[in-house]
Amino acid sequence: MHAIIDIGSNTIRLVIYKINDDNYNILLNKKEMAGLASYVDGNMMSLSGINKACAILIELKKIAQDLGIADIYPFATAALRNVTNSAAAVREIEERTSLKIHVISGQTEAKLDFIGAAKTVNLASGLLIDIGGASTELVSYENMIIQSAISLPIGSLSAYKKYVQHFFPNKNEQKKIANAVLHLLNKEDTASFNDSYTDICGVGGTIRSSQKLYNNTFNLSSQNQCIQTKYISNIIKKYLSDKKKNAISRTTLDTLLDVVPERIRTILPGMIILKTLIKQYNAQNIFVSNAGVREGYLTKFILNKLDDIEV
Repeated sequence: MHAIIDIGSNTIRLVIYKINDDNYNILLNKKEMAGLASYVDGNMMSLSGINKACAILIELKKIAQDLGIADIYPFATAALRNVTNSAAAVREIEERTSLKIHVISGQTEAKLDFIGAAKTVNLASGLLIDIGGASTELVSYENMIIQSAISLPIGSLSAYKKYVQHFFPNKNEQKKIANAVLHLLNKEDTASFNDSYTDICGVGGTIRSSQKLYNNTFNLSSQNQCIQTKYISNIIKKYLSDKKKNAISRTTLDTLLDVVPERIRTILPGMIILKTLIKQYNAQNIFVSNAGVREGYLTKFILNKLDDIEV
């Protein structure tokens, strides 16, 4: 058995895998909402954020050890890699938890997303998108070979913190988030990206939560994993009002609380990022994968497979 702890910008998650030949089974999947991206002040991880991370990591470590798992593999993404005090914050967390944390780069995160997710959906070629709490990863691939992998330093929680003044983004704030995404995208080398992708492989909590809202809106089974992108704008509009109004109706608020309660603050900023990328690449469908960076990390760094993909 192998225990992986994914230290993300929104959540910290412990997943325990049992390996059977070339397959794996998930024996335990425990998520804690940490919101580490909201503890970044002046581009530095605050002491409160470090304390929050330590408390959760110690709890998750104990769970793994109680199950007899000695080897625990924690890795961190944007919340800890993008701050200016990354090295000091990670060192303190390591000293207090006795865990060795692997901070992965944005490009590595994107490639691990592909390794973990792309083979779980029936898309041999396309664009993979992972919208996290403080970063967004994009991978262009053809015939299951990565063409380009980039990471944008904006995610659902960081966008909420930087651009949303009240609880829900108004129209002006939506435009600011969309413009920020396009500005960051224009700074990247996207020469290997196509102008359009009919289908997208969707990864991560924001897209999975968007799937839940989509299925709820159209009374679809929770097993449905395809989102038709033409409906994304209308779903967002359902939860927003005119440019001066920051509140939504009680009915729509209740829906968010019922369907995505843990992402009540971040789901709309995240969906605005998604909408912007859908429009940019003329996508028609999103096929949502339940696998992603953790499964990629398991495959690449723990099971030491896929030597042909450098991360």
